[in-house]
Amino acid sequence: MSATVATPGADELCAYCESRIFDHDPICVRDCDDGCGSPEYFCNYACLSAYIEENGLTTGNACAWDPDDRDCG
Repeated sequence: MSATVATPGADELCAYCESRIFDHDPICVRDCDDGCGSPEYFCNYACLSAYIEENGLTTGNACAWDPDDRDCG
């Protein structure tokens, strides 16, 4: 899967808090399991983390961790 890389506009807003991303430490995220659609921009990792948590984006997407198991499966 390929994605076009482009710098967002100076007034691009955070997908979570709607702050201008370049006033902070911006992050770009794409869902490349879904065709590498349009990027989502976040002003920092805290907003990305909150967005992931509030939208349940980790549910079902990770294996169960067992400290005694060497494989994640």
